[in-house]
Amino acid sequence: MDLVTKKDITKKKSRLSVFWKGFKNQKMLYLMSIPFVAWVFVFNYLPVWGWTMAFQNYIPGKAFWEQEWVGLQHFIQLFQDERFFLALRNTLAMSFLGLLFGFTIPIIFAILLNEVRNSFFKRVTQTVTYLPHFVSWVVVAGIVTKMLSTDGGIINDLLVGMGILDQPYQFMADGKWFWGIVTVSDIWKEMGWNAIIFLAAIAGLDPQLYEAAKVDGANRFRQIWHITLPGIRPTILVVLILNIGHLIQIGFEKQMLLSNPLVIEYAEVLELYALNYGIGLGQFSYGTAIGIFNSVVSIVLLLLANGIFKRYSNQSVM
Repeated sequence: MDLVTKKDITKKKSRLSVFWKGFKNQKMLYLMSIPFVAWVFVFNYLPVWGWTMAFQNYIPGKAFWEQEWVGLQHFIQLFQDERFFLALRNTLAMSFLGLLFGFTIPIIFAILLNEVRNSFFKRVTQTVTYLPHFVSWVVVAGIVTKMLSTDGGIINDLLVGMGILDQPYQFMADGKWFWGIVTVSDIWKEMGWNAIIFLAAIAGLDPQLYEAAKVDGANRFRQIWHITLPGIRPTILVVLILNIGHLIQIGFEKQMLLSNPLVIEYAEVLELYALNYGIGLGQFSYGTAIGIFNSVVSIVLLLLANGIFKRYSNQSVM
């Protein structure tokens, strides 16, 4: 028993010595990371203390120990509210559409752009496609609304001119079109930016693999299928895992800016629901409960996706 204890102590000492040796060699890197660690702690971990509001009837102005504790009352109320399930439906629908198209289209775009041999055209195309990422959703919502307008909107003019529609159609007043409008708008805004990471992964592939494939008679499609896609597979899986983790945290800006009272049943997502009920109506505890639900589900989805991909493909983010 004493021998085993001595071995454990020796291992711990050796690990500590290795750590301190690495710390001395890279102390400047550790010092440079302190501001970023502090930033993450202040803005990501410290606000978790606010989760206690979900278990209280929080009244602004009262001290923490003066608040009334109500346990899981707000969570029970949450799961009994039909509006919550409507918001959950809209969130999941737009999230899955975004995951299906907003994740795959940038990959396809990156592969196609990589196949372009004209470097000038390639640079211009890449620049033009990622610039919308820096445009505010306020501006994007205005552009989309104007394009779909019945009064001079280019989409309606085009459809009427081609004979597909007899008269302009009010797309923004029909809730059945709202999910598709949000998805297409998001793809237009983020496609070029999201493709950058896949272009970087493709650029890291060994050119000799393509030369060997050409010698073996592989055409460009075969090169993409057997070299490019397998080469960027780890990047695709990591990005997919992270996207699944944020499946129900899709924000609320685009939904709030593109929606109107006629399509609110299709536009209200969980974060917009929390904003309307939590801040809009002053129900801070109820809004916090919605936020906790979002965070817990996101963590569970991230862990599940990471575990599944790690088991079957040996790729993970943690």
